[in-house]
Amino acid sequence: MIAHDIIIRPIITEKSMAGAVNKVYTFEVAKTANKIEIAKACEEVFKVKVAKVNTLNVRGQFRRQGRNNGGYTRSWKKAIITLAANSKPIEFFEGMM
Repeated sequence: MIAHDIIIRPIITEKSMAGAVNKVYTFEVAKTANKIEIAKACEEVFKVKVAKVNTLNVRGQFRRQGRNNGGYTRSWKKAIITLAANSKPIEFFEGMM
């Protein structure tokens, strides 16, 4: 897999932006990627040093529209990436704070 195929998009929420102060960033990643692949992809794309990667699978939520029976939103995988203390921060998140 290519690094840009592993890291799909950043997660921009109030909680994830609060973690950016401590060099903790949240991304949506490919469902098949493991922690080692995610760390290497993050280091390659953002030119930073990754200290730790936590992952979790997010289940799809049940949604209804109008009178139909409804369905589920897609399930996806989230990665919480902690950078090393001597690493520079990710510039993409710096402009949002």
